[in-house]
Amino acid sequence: MTGSSAPSPAVEPIRVFLLDDHEVVRRGVHDLLDAEPDLTVVGEAGTAEQALIRIPALRPHVAVLDVRLQDGDGVSVCRELRSRMPELACLMLTSFDDEEALLDAVMAGASGYVLKQITGTDLVTAVRTVAAGQSMLDAGATSRLMARMRGEVPQDEQVPGLPGFTEREKEILVMVSEGLTNREIGKRLYLAEKTVKNIISRLFVKLGVERRVQAAVIASHALAPHPGGRHPASSPASYRE
Repeated sequence: MTGSSAPSPAVEPIRVFLLDDHEVVRRGVHDLLDAEPDLTVVGEAGTAEQALIRIPALRPHVAVLDVRLQDGDGVSVCRELRSRMPELACLMLTSFDDEEALLDAVMAGASGYVLKQITGTDLVTAVRTVAAGQSMLDAGATSRLMARMRGEVPQDEQVPGLPGFTEREKEILVMVSEGLTNREIGKRLYLAEKTVKNIISRLFVKLGVERRVQAAVIASHALAPHPGGRHPASSPASYRE
């Protein structure tokens, strides 16, 4: 699919690298971008480890990085690459509309964050936009992120028993109560360990506690299905700070 408003080819096309652990997705994005006269895909990877080796060697202008990978996450790859290649523009591509991952991506230095539901034409535009040094962030996710940072949670997203908490925060709180570590929670939810740590820190502030065991006690009461009922969070667990 070629964009009808594609600019005239530059002396040097925009060099793009693709990181996605699904070959079909990589092939589709590769064909889409390579069909544009001003874009060229210079390399691909299916794992974070491969990407961290190949991207510095190939020196692309833009790296399109899948957020969730089998051996890690695209946000960590972005952070590492940006520390070694400050001129590299990273465009995060994900299937999930996740404000936490967006915040992590922005903090890691990503230039853009778009959903895989994006149209082909819009993805091409996003690559050109970040290559030009501009920001390309999904508007809906960004607006919700800004609300989260102001401490606002829409009424329809709040959890009964825990006003001001989202379903994602409740889910993590339950896992804390079960004794899972940040790393274990991250693996279960496909989030970077640092992202989980940041979420839990905010949960502690909201709950007014400093320790995981204190958060677990509150969760066991607030999330109980009925008075005197037992919630999984109330079962004994070993809490690892």
